[in-house]
Amino acid sequence: MLRTSLPPLLLLCSVALCSLSAAGASKSCSEVRKVYVSKGFNQNDAPVYEINGDHLKVCSQGHTCCSQAMEEKYNQQSKHDFKAAVTEPCSSMQNIFASRYNKFDEFFKELLKNAESSLNDMFVRTYGRLYMQNSELFKDFFVELRKYYVGGNVNLEEMLNDFWARLLERMFRLVNPQYQFTDEYLECVSKYTDQLKPFGDVPRKLKLQVTRAFVAARTFAQGLAVARDVINKVSTVNPTPHCVRAMMKMTYCPFCRGLVTVKPCNNYCLNVMRGCLANPGDLDTEWNTFIDAMLLLAERLEGPFNIETVMDPIDVKISDAIMNMQENSMQVSQKVFQGCGQPKLLPPARTSRSVSGANFNDRFRAYSPDERPTTAAGTSLDRLVSDVKEKLRSAKKFWSSLPISICKNNWTSGVNEDDCWNGSDKSRYLYAVMSNGLANQINNPDVQVDVTKPDMVIRRQIMDLRVMTNKMKSAYNGNDVNFIDDITGENSGDGDGGSGSGDCETSSCEFAVQPTQGSKTGNVQPKGRINLTENDAKKLPSAAWTNTASLFIILPNILFLVRQWR
Repeated sequence: MLRTSLPPLLLLCSVALCSLSAAGASKSCSEVRKVYVSKGFNQNDAPVYEINGDHLKVCSQGHTCCSQAMEEKYNQQSKHDFKAAVTEPCSSMQNIFASRYNKFDEFFKELLKNAESSLNDMFVRTYGRLYMQNSELFKDFFVELRKYYVGGNVNLEEMLNDFWARLLERMFRLVNPQYQFTDEYLECVSKYTDQLKPFGDVPRKLKLQVTRAFVAARTFAQGLAVARDVINKVSTVNPTPHCVRAMMKMTYCPFCRGLVTVKPCNNYCLNVMRGCLANPGDLDTEWNTFIDAMLLLAERLEGPFNIETVMDPIDVKISDAIMNMQENSMQVSQKVFQGCGQPKLLPPARTSRSVSGANFNDRFRAYSPDERPTTAAGTSLDRLVSDVKEKLRSAKKFWSSLPISICKNNWTSGVNEDDCWNGSDKSRYLYAVMSNGLANQINNPDVQVDVTKPDMVIRRQIMDLRVMTNKMKSAYNGNDVNFIDDITGENSGDGDGGSGSGDCETSSCEFAVQPTQGSKTGNVQPKGRINLTENDAKKLPSAAWTNTASLFIILPNILFLVRQWR
């Protein structure tokens, strides 16, 4: 019995020994399984020992710890990892611009609200019933300023001209209560606002200050909004299939080889990320120019175009203008009567008392620096601008540095360049690093990029940045810019040039303000010429000069639109 049973026992031992030898030859995949399960995947997808890798489509074939199911899930995970890696720095930068935009927007709106409240309180105390009867004129003034700031269809020069013309009509009635004035006659009066200067030099100075301050403030705020929106749109662009493939090869294929602790080589990661971010890389040049334009405009906000220094004392400035009109009412009235004709006297019973007996003569005492509020929204413009300038400087070269920061923060920090994953093995990466941008990826060794098909979303953002940059440069020079239905720069039109010469480079220079027709029109024509001195006459623009200037303002904008269209 012993002899007959021996051969089967020997056979059993031989099979066992062979099995142990086979198991010893195959490497364990336990570490790979642990990492795989930690991602939330089913451990049943992962083999216990290495298997033949003929089924793999991306990772190298041969002995592998990856099943077909694992490779498919790693592919999905790679897309998620890429989007998360891009979204994190983009969201951080987007939040910086979004929060600064919100702060500026809140500040500007509260500044307007405080200025209107201050004027109302001051004029109620100073002019009493006379102001209350005409308060809608001042309410309309602030409504139009708010409308302009939020991008409404408001021409600042025309609005300011109209305000002074309407104020002159109201004042002219008050200082000449013994006369009867028709609407047509008052329209004739308003035509002489610029020539007579009934409010002194206040309208000219205030027009200059308000126009360039509001242009700069609105354009700067919209620049912050454009930066916010550009980053948001770029960060949502999906990776291409070739990018996802390259990402998986870089981050998960070493797992299939059992190299779960080996990091990608830095230069290898840079080539993968620059290939995946080929289109966003083209934003860098336009983005840096945009940031430079914002920094220049920020200097204007700190200096000559400071909206806080314009709006804070605007009540006192308008009050000075009213006092000037009251003091010079007799001379103004005589010249108006000469130009528009002698008005009819009211019947004695209807003649109102002269305005000189009212509170008009009482100049309002301006706030002292200690009494006047110096902040809106809990801050000041100087602090806001100083903070945003620091953030703007850090935002330069954001797109060109994005691949570097993504690689460092996610995969290559502290990597040994002689002992890293190079895409096929644990060794040094030998390929040259590609530059940023779509065209430079034509020879990318790790990501297949079609350089003939630029991403249209990215191209649109480049155009938006370019248009906004031109608007900020125009605002820097004191020229108005158009945001009608275009608060993120979607139209390629530049500023309408309606607020200045565009050559103002110092805080002391003044703009050559173009003459603009006010919104008041009438059928009454002046019956005679108002007597002006020779110097006054020289200050009045000729029609020929106005037409020529208009041509030179319009022509560059037409050429700019043609270039943008091409």
